[in-house]
Amino acid sequence: MFEFDQYLGFLAFLTIVTIGFWLMIFLLAFVVPYWLGGNLLELWKERREAKKARRRQA
Repeated sequence: MFEFDQYLGFLAFLTIVTIGFWLMIFLLAFVVPYWLGGNLLELWKERREAKKARRRQA
């Protein structure tokens, strides 16, 4: 059926695909929400500072 080098190649392929899959899951589950939350927080702070600056000028 398979020779030994083909078997090792198949295992290497499965390992690389599995690592890629779990990396994608990690990025979607942790990194993307962290990035979005940080950007929204910074946007909120900038708008709050702009509102305070307008109140001081008025």
